[in-house]
Amino acid sequence: MTPLALEPPVAEPVSLAEARLFLRLDQTEEDDLLATLITAARLMVEAVSGRCLIDQRWRIVLDRWPVGGEIRLPLSPVGAIEAARVYDLLGVAQAVAGTALALDTLADPPLIRIVGEVPEIGRAHGAIEIDITAGYGTSADAVPAPLRQAVLRLAARWFEQRGDVASRDAQALPAEIMALVAPYRRARL
Repeated sequence: MTPLALEPPVAEPVSLAEARLFLRLDQTEEDDLLATLITAARLMVEAVSGRCLIDQRWRIVLDRWPVGGEIRLPLSPVGAIEAARVYDLLGVAQAVAGTALALDTLADPPLIRIVGEVPEIGRAHGAIEIDITAGYGTSADAVPAPLRQAVLRLAARWFEQRGDVASRDAQALPAEIMALVAPYRRARL
């Protein structure tokens, strides 16, 4: 299974204005840097937690339908299945009926269950594509406050302590930020 990002979120979980207020910045000369740090901090929090914060579109690519009829998704939370298709022997995409797949959003990780007839695959690799929307919602207000706070604090840390701190944080996030993320981390077996 391969997840492919189709569209990034339309907004960040922390606005530039929030970050500037948190850092007590009056000037706007470094807004581009701060915006980049907010995006990088979101990506880091998403990677550590295993959660997408703001809604974003992804494509899940499979070689074949699973034997048990359940597809465990590598992204969480998942709000919707947007479309699904299967490539036949001629390489033509055949749409999967919306009623053939059911999304179980209460499972963690989220599951897609095959509940109806699905087309037969026609090629050995990348035969199935499922487009999904993953994230807590379209606005920052939908993101749990501790995750928003983790993004804000991490971006502020990188802004204030320029240099090698970002590369050190890539190895292991600071304890105070990990404490904010910990309740949301997806368990890995």
